[in-house]
Amino acid sequence: MLKIVHMWVNGNEVELAVDPRESLLETLRERLNLTSVKKGCGVGECGACTVLIDGVAVDVCLYLTMWAEGKHILTTEGLKRPNGELNPIQQAFIDEAAVQCGFCTPGLIMTAVELAGTGKRYTREELRKLIAGHLCRCTGYENILNAMERVCGQEA
Repeated sequence: MLKIVHMWVNGNEVELAVDPRESLLETLRERLNLTSVKKGCGVGECGACTVLIDGVAVDVCLYLTMWAEGKHILTTEGLKRPNGELNPIQQAFIDEAAVQCGFCTPGLIMTAVELAGTGKRYTREELRKLIAGHLCRCTGYENILNAMERVCGQEA
């Protein structure tokens, strides 16, 4: 039996009939064409599917769409400024060469958005621990940490 779910995705109200077993990853990527939300491990270990739900970074491969009722979902696509410019966090990842293949980048950026939103300055060691749920096979994390140090504590 399908369930009607109302949510806001990147600032837009969305109403969908969903199978109660459908993950938010499937909904965002396959039904709403938000391809920054990546399917990686499927068990909440790699961070590739990380988005913000009501401001909190969540691995949506483990999150059912029906749980998103009334929630505000933010993906990387929703970070673009009204004038088309990149969000400062996205720009910091580019400036610090914190991307190679790019598969893990959207999830890491969304975690950076959450951390920057706290207004707290994090040490490099704290950031290292806070991104432990993200697997990156290309960068060695140093440039990612450089980008996150650059933005954490700044308004995104």
